[in-house]
Amino acid sequence: MQVNWKGVYPAVTTQFKEDFSIDHEANDRMLEGLLADGVHGIIVCGTVGENCSLSAEEKRQVMKNAVKLVNGRVPVLSGVAETTTALAIKYAQDAETIGIDGLMVLPGMVYRSTEREAVYHYQQVARNTKLPIMVYNNPVTYGVDVSIESMKILAKEKNIVSVKEATEDTRRITELFREFGDRFVVFGGVDDIALESIMLGATGWISGLTNVFPKESVAIFNLAEQGKFEQAREIWRWFLPLLRLDTISTLVQCIKYAEQLAGRGSERVRAPRLPLVGEERAYVERLFKEAMDNKPKLD
Repeated sequence: MQVNWKGVYPAVTTQFKEDFSIDHEANDRMLEGLLADGVHGIIVCGTVGENCSLSAEEKRQVMKNAVKLVNGRVPVLSGVAETTTALAIKYAQDAETIGIDGLMVLPGMVYRSTEREAVYHYQQVARNTKLPIMVYNNPVTYGVDVSIESMKILAKEKNIVSVKEATEDTRRITELFREFGDRFVVFGGVDDIALESIMLGATGWISGLTNVFPKESVAIFNLAEQGKFEQAREIWRWFLPLLRLDTISTLVQCIKYAEQLAGRGSERVRAPRLPLVGEERAYVERLFKEAMDNKPKLD
């Protein structure tokens, strides 16, 4: 199965009204802004999209609205973060009916799977949908590493086509290419090592902070892909302090507050997440101000 997944894919936020219901109009404005700024794809209902804070029906409505709004301009993928394999299969099948372009599948939530269990989970989801699947490998957060040996097993599933590599070990990207060649589309999944990941051959970057500075994110990717590493590094060094916000436990709050400062969205999050306060809030505001004061000029 071939897919045209390449470039910068923001894992978009989910916007909420004052009563914490989903603000679909604000979501539409946010998506249009990202598309206008040149992103290559969209991922809804990921971690940054507060997947596990949404009801089953809300997730499906977010998917429907995104597919309608994007209307084929770029690929639209959805995160799959369910507590059981059966629920993940049902979600995948509903996503297929809705018309989503692909799935970014996480291991089962809450219960921390063994590697064998994670492989089974991915196999069963893959075998029960025709959609192309990206394996989201994030052992730092989810406690299970889908190793190279496990990827050899998953390579037998024709619709498992991609990996979001988020081990925080850039050597894994090289290991994937050494073992599998171009069998998998490899995305870098950790914001503060994205440039290194692209330089090592990753064909895409799934990003949280792209929600805040999409033009700069796309410029970094395009320049790196063209081998213009000096120019890419200049933007990268400017961006890095903000990108580090993607690697901490309050990443969703940090990204949404930065979005609000940029006039791109609201910082509202659903409990148990709460908006930033005190020094954490001041720190994000300080980083954002420094970024705006020193914003690089793009060609």
